Amino acid sequence: MSEELTIRLAPSVGQFDAAEWNALGGERNPFVSHEFLTALEDSGSVGPGTGWDPVPVTITDDSGKLLAAMPSYAKGHSQGEYVFDHSWADALQRAGGQYYPKLQIAAPFTPASGPRLLLSDDALAPHLLKGAEAVCLQNGLSSAHATFVEDAQIPLFEAGDWLIRDDIQFHWINRDYASFDGFLDALTSRKRKDLRKERKAAQQGLKIAKLSGNDIKPEHWDAFWIFYQDTGARKWGTPYLTREAFTLLGERMGERMVLILAYQDDQPIAGALNFVGSDALYGRYWGCTRDVRFLHFELCYYQAIDIAIELGLPRVEAGAQGGHKLARGYEPVQTHSAHWVADPGFRSAIADFLEREREGVSADQNYLDRRTPFRKN
Repeated sequence: MSEELTIRLAPSVGQFDAAEWNALGGERNPFVSHEFLTALEDSGSVGPGTGWDPVPVTITDDSGKLLAAMPSYAKGHSQGEYVFDHSWADALQRAGGQYYPKLQIAAPFTPASGPRLLLSDDALAPHLLKGAEAVCLQNGLSSAHATFVEDAQIPLFEAGDWLIRDDIQFHWINRDYASFDGFLDALTSRKRKDLRKERKAAQQGLKIAKLSGNDIKPEHWDAFWIFYQDTGARKWGTPYLTREAFTLLGERMGERMVLILAYQDDQPIAGALNFVGSDALYGRYWGCTRDVRFLHFELCYYQAIDIAIELGLPRVEAGAQGGHKLARGYEPVQTHSAHWVADPGFRSAIADFLEREREGVSADQNYLDRRTPFRKN
């Protein structure tokens, strides 16, 4: 590119113009949008005291226009990432090195694939990657990690000689189904009956509401906050998002969210929150105050399928892990992360580890592919 480019480290996403930032990728993927990332900043979910310090790497032209960016964070731990590198940190520490701080290129607390290089032109990718590497070298960071990178951007990281890591999630794939029954018709007879029984049992005696935009009121967020806290306390010890984060998300991007609430005797007892992207529905948070059999599957998986079919979205990403999703029509899909390591010896050791791990992931993928509930031709 002929114009003069400036690569710099910024103190927050909030200092950038929302339209300029979103034009680089936030319009199609909610989790790299200006609205999502600044809601985390302004609510205190990331920033001082959280171990997630915003340090977006950006490229501007000589007029100051934003041309490329990375949503990136200086991390003092490995919490909230869903791509587990604790063994890497332990290995480097045993060898006398220091793994933290590191640079995390991610949508915080969000195991959903998307663009991690926000680009007006793919030709800027090498400059952005070199910028991330320079940040590490100049500030004594051990490594940089881009997690849940969408498939289309993996070649950009490979061209930059970053190490690629694979894992498996379970996604629902929309094969032009006209309805939930159309999806069920693709399953084996036994599985079709199982899912119908689960939905009937989960909905018995309950009212289920789907809310979006201005229909989500403060009392709905209050109820959902209780559900979210319960799940967060059981899974992570401390919920990642603050209560204010949900208010700000609702105000800034409520039209890109669907909150599903289950009511029993007019009292909300469970909820699931989804985000709407241009090509996927993303299931993110869930919780309950009463145990109802199969209600988790109904709110998080089956209702999400209904919404995706209604909106014509190609897939549902329902979060990390969860082999139980397989029996409910969610298929194994490989996800990817990219890693740059400053120390050559440590990099070589990680590369060897990833090669062995990749063989295991491939074997798991083949095993799971053979056990989907769909009718075989």
